[in-house]
Amino acid sequence: MTDTLPKLLSRNAREHGGEVALREKQFGIWRAFTWTEYEARTRAFALGLQSLGLGAGDVVGLIGDNRPDWVMGEIAAHAIGARSLGIYRDALDDEVAYLLEHSGAKAVIAEDEEQVDKLLGMGERAPALRHIIYSDPRGMRKHQDPRLLPATELVRLGEAAHAADAGAYARLVEATRGEDIAVLCTTSGTTARPKLAMLRGGALVRHCESYLKADPKGPQDEYVSVLPLPWIMEQIYVLGWGLIARMKVNFVEEPETMMADFREIGPSFVLFAPRLWEQIAAEVRAKVMDASPLKRRMFELGMQRGLAALDRGGRSGLADTLLFRALRDRLGFSNLRSAATGGAALGPDTFRFFLAMGVPLRQLYGQTELLGAYTLHRPEAVNFDTVGVRFDETIEMRIDKPDQNGVGEIVTRHPNMFSGYFGTTETGDMRDGWLHTGDAGYFDKSGHLVVIDRIKDIATTSRGDRFSPQYIENKLKFSPYVAEAVVLGDGRPHLAAMICIRFPIVSKWAERNRIAFTTYTDLSARDQVLELLRGEVARVNATLPEAQRIRDFVLLYKELDADDDELTRTRKVRRGVINQKYAEIITAIYAGEAAIPVDTTIAFQDGTRQRIRTTLRVVPMREAALAQAAE
Repeated sequence: MTDTLPKLLSRNAREHGGEVALREKQFGIWRAFTWTEYEARTRAFALGLQSLGLGAGDVVGLIGDNRPDWVMGEIAAHAIGARSLGIYRDALDDEVAYLLEHSGAKAVIAEDEEQVDKLLGMGERAPALRHIIYSDPRGMRKHQDPRLLPATELVRLGEAAHAADAGAYARLVEATRGEDIAVLCTTSGTTARPKLAMLRGGALVRHCESYLKADPKGPQDEYVSVLPLPWIMEQIYVLGWGLIARMKVNFVEEPETMMADFREIGPSFVLFAPRLWEQIAAEVRAKVMDASPLKRRMFELGMQRGLAALDRGGRSGLADTLLFRALRDRLGFSNLRSAATGGAALGPDTFRFFLAMGVPLRQLYGQTELLGAYTLHRPEAVNFDTVGVRFDETIEMRIDKPDQNGVGEIVTRHPNMFSGYFGTTETGDMRDGWLHTGDAGYFDKSGHLVVIDRIKDIATTSRGDRFSPQYIENKLKFSPYVAEAVVLGDGRPHLAAMICIRFPIVSKWAERNRIAFTTYTDLSARDQVLELLRGEVARVNATLPEAQRIRDFVLLYKELDADDDELTRTRKVRRGVINQKYAEIITAIYAGEAAIPVDTTIAFQDGTRQRIRTTLRVVPMREAALAQAAE
């Protein structure tokens, strides 16, 4: 029975050995791996790890960019009965040390010198760590730590073990059990340190099979792996779907070349996080600003026709001819038969933008503890206000303690849920086999699930008006000039916002308008930029009820950053951290201050620090609203 990832890989190598399984771009050239090559290197990794003394129950960490070696290393860990732990490539030293210490990891497969330096800099914080295996040898000659081992040497050890006993790997694979813990997957950690959800190998396989019923895939499908591999959804696609459906998985050369490499492959399926969909939409609109008047007019006409047709439940042939066909080709979307967004809510304006373009975009919803997504739009029933319906009948959902409008907490269970959190008896919000998600939602008339926001984040003004900060933030982020927004107002008399400008696009706008600036902080303080963003906020306000409109906003002097604990690694806002860190600014906004002096220090990834002294201007929107009403 193929109930583990190593068994699936062996089956594919045996039955489809000569077919392409993976591709990786190196030095500008795509290199293909057949199923036979995929298994051979995985086998060498597994036997190499075993020869180093690793085995059942041990933890193997993986850190770096998405690469074939990561995938092969993870399956190799499962083959010897060990557990894999993916760590985000941009995790800081302290975060990496915490995860390795908490998990007791004995080995880490690291991509390159950058990641190795984090591991060597931990000192004695991860006493169980005995082996640091690295794939890229550049810059490694200066390191002398006895724990270091190049991946080439690990492969040599594994091949020697295979030569000595040709049946050793097959016996290891056959001994793997689907009910054993295979993956330690970090939760999003919106309020504290991430937990490690324990996922069984068989549960992962079965849940992927359930998902494939709702969105079928096969060997003809192409996928480009761009989202972080520690995230549960990338585990589902790269490992689960890649092995079960034999969907071809492609790895880009560098994060900076992601979209160019994406276009070269022209995948048939894509999952992007909302932040990336928002970024693509913003960049499209920014490039239109630089186009000729004729092209701008064609874009506007195409969008008008496309959105109007979408509202009627169809597509505009004229808009496709004028605009969308070329735009899809330019973005690498021409071959898409399925596209998804997940990890957080995607604003309805952004969703409509891509649907009008002809991108078959669907929303999914889930949690790490529930093996990622478990709801999805059906192709014939896409509704950007909902997250669709459950994959199949094995997934049970209910709304707990609904109010008079049917809104309550989303509660879910299915047969393939997580097995608890590693290193603790805590079960989170599991009660009687049901996971209480902490999300507020309801079922609409068609049976679709509607997710409103985190229950703890749904806010009420001091006047008793309820609102969802996330909903308004997503509308703001549809603007090409807004990178991030935090809406305030819980317990306050009205709503306000702290906004981060999208620096690459606002800087281009400033240059075109001959506005001199030096840094992000300087640009965000310019009068012209404040007026530009005032217009964007006014446009959003016009679509909202009076009680949910933003009355004041400030442009922050820096971008929100996961390294500063302001965002999670999956780019969700940590509202508790924001409210504490920017408490003085928030207090000043509601005290009616027109200007807020700031004197602070920000830290960069390289360890350097910079003092920031500036004055934030509070921009009132009441004047803008009066002006709009007068028009």
